[in-house]
Amino acid sequence: MATGKRKDPYLGFNFQIEIQGLVVGGFMEVSGLQLEIQIKEYQEGGQNAFVHKLPGPARFPGNLTLKRGLSDSDLLWDWQSKVAAGNIQRRNGSVILLDETGVEKLRWNFFNAYPVRWNGPQFNAETASVAFETLELAHTGIQQVRR
Repeated sequence: MATGKRKDPYLGFNFQIEIQGLVVGGFMEVSGLQLEIQIKEYQEGGQNAFVHKLPGPARFPGNLTLKRGLSDSDLLWDWQSKVAAGNIQRRNGSVILLDETGVEKLRWNFFNAYPVRWNGPQFNAETASVAFETLELAHTGIQQVRR
């Protein structure tokens, strides 16, 4: 009977966000890492049993949504403010997955991103929850890199 070292999946809470080489940490949630292949349907004459489904172009259907605890760093706010004023600054970045020891294991690079939505924190004196801000980024693509 062969035995081997068990490899557990990586934990989804151990990640960092890097934009233009700067770790802009403190993020609680990232969503929108999506890639989709469009399907083109083709009905062949005389073939009524099925419709051909041919691969079309790849697309990235959703924006990246970054949710973080409010902090003293103004980097993301300044970027959003400049874009809102018409000074579009596209930036590359990465979502970096770390293992349990803090070593980088996977990286999803995103390209030509810029902020398209910002949501500020919701305040409620009856709770002791962290104040969150949410930033949504439009981008032109995502690439996975294994380290």
